[in-house]
Amino acid sequence: MKNKFFTFLDPALALIDNGAFFRKPFRWLYTLLAVLNLLVPIAILVAAIDNRLFSAGGKFVVAFIIVFLIVCGLSWFGFQIWWNRRDKVNISSQDGDEFIAIPVFSHFLQTAGEWLGMYVGIGGFTISLITCLFFGSDSQIMGHMLGIGGLIGGSLLSCLLFLVYGFLIVVVARVLAELYRALASIANNTRK
Repeated sequence: MKNKFFTFLDPALALIDNGAFFRKPFRWLYTLLAVLNLLVPIAILVAAIDNRLFSAGGKFVVAFIIVFLIVCGLSWFGFQIWWNRRDKVNISSQDGDEFIAIPVFSHFLQTAGEWLGMYVGIGGFTISLITCLFFGSDSQIMGHMLGIGGLIGGSLLSCLLFLVYGFLIVVVARVLAELYRALASIANNTRK
């Protein structure tokens, strides 16, 4: 039964079995997410222009420029996280492992947690602090002008909570990723 009719799908099945079917698309996804991070400042700038932030007065413009620079930094950090991890997803599972999708997904979960935790922790803290210093209890106005609604709090407590939230996001994502990896590792090692 070695004719073309019965072995037509063998190359595709080999990609699934050796893990390339999972690793390559995730590598492309990581690359796409890295590039999308670089587009975030453009989206923020467009939202600010659409909401006429630059005609709102000097205090708003100065605060926006500082927040925009912070967003540019965060976007660059986000780009670096996804760009760095895109090569490491290729080594998340080995050829010959029976369980290969779990480590790849686990790596994605960990990377997404690091990225989101960075944005929430560092970004939430610094942006909320800047808007709190400039606007006090009216800091939510800036959030609406940036297109992120009431996410920016109006107190120092909310600034500190962003740090805690960011840390917890990274920890929870890492724990879940390690649980999935441990499960796959145990399953792969018991087979040998």
